[in-house]
Amino acid sequence: MRSLAVLYALAIALCRGVSAQDNAVRVYAAGSLRGAMTEIAQAFTAAGRPAVMPTFGASGLLRERIEKGEGADVFASADIGHAQTLALAGRASSPVVFAHNRLCALVAPDVAATSDTLLDRMLDPRVKLGTSAPKADPSGDYAWQLFARYGFTPVGSP
Repeated sequence: MRSLAVLYALAIALCRGVSAQDNAVRVYAAGSLRGAMTEIAQAFTAAGRPAVMPTFGASGLLRERIEKGEGADVFASADIGHAQTLALAGRASSPVVFAHNRLCALVAPDVAATSDTLLDRMLDPRVKLGTSAPKADPSGDYAWQLFARYGFTPVGSP
């Protein structure tokens, strides 16, 4: 289902035209979509369609690049707010939700954590915790929202 939705987004980009410079579809996509978008781009090109030139990164940073004038035929953001910002500025059409992310945690093998104990382990001062950058990457926003929900303010809060 997700593959069909992204393929649909690429098809929309083709309907409105691709870069005249290289005839490739320029896709700016959240890093969390790298695997799926790479697979879809390969299938798209293998079906006789133009090449796809992907750029992956934090959605907020990609949005800023587009705002500064970089051209993208498709912007696949991990946060609909970034796509809405571009649409409101006249830099994109109205966004369409095609997938959902879920916040997950990865722990080192020596950190004992289960779904029931994860938050306690995350708040343990002996555990080093890293997140993506809030305001630049939605997964950072999601993590910091989780911390706020439980009354925890991380060091270096924005």
